[in-house]
Amino acid sequence: MLLYDLPAGMHPRRVRIFLAEKGLTIPTRAVDAAQGENRQPEFLRLNPMGRLPVLQLDDGTAIAESLAICRYLETLHPQPPLWGSDALDAARVDMWTRRIEQQVSDPIAMVFLHSGEFYRGRVTQVPEVAAWARQNLLTTLTWLDAELADRRFIAGPNYTMADIVAQCAFVLGKAVGRRIPAEQAHLTRWFAEVTARPTARA
Repeated sequence: MLLYDLPAGMHPRRVRIFLAEKGLTIPTRAVDAAQGENRQPEFLRLNPMGRLPVLQLDDGTAIAESLAICRYLETLHPQPPLWGSDALDAARVDMWTRRIEQQVSDPIAMVFLHSGEFYRGRVTQVPEVAAWARQNLLTTLTWLDAELADRRFIAGPNYTMADIVAQCAFVLGKAVGRRIPAEQAHLTRWFAEVTARPTARA
């Protein structure tokens, strides 16, 4: 296997943390997106969307999208379980991973896309979209803080893929001025715990 990586990317970081939590080592190749390497024909043959990460299997098959990669690896290496330990737990993790991606990760990504220096001149930035995402995120964080009042991690008592998606989103959030408000004590406690894990800097 070969993992095509973007060291500063939010989605590639999910896979690296997942691998670290599993104790897995996969050879990686950094792709220089700033120089457009992800738009070159060689890379587009792996992923026509030009996005990272991509996991290339030994037979040449390419799996794109961070969650798909992690699901594949979970099937091969089910311990420790990061997508749930039984049918109900797996459904709960899936539910919360989807909620976090839609309500936290995507809005933070929109702020970055529509206001970040990296994308200036690369895409048509719409400042109003960034402003809407920032405002909407405030409501979401209040909701998530309340959810964490009675459980240790996002999907329940155990650290799962939902936590990985959330912590990677909040790391990017700090870069775009969307930190967790100090008054949200439960969310602040959760973020301090997950970012103190040995795998958090993977």
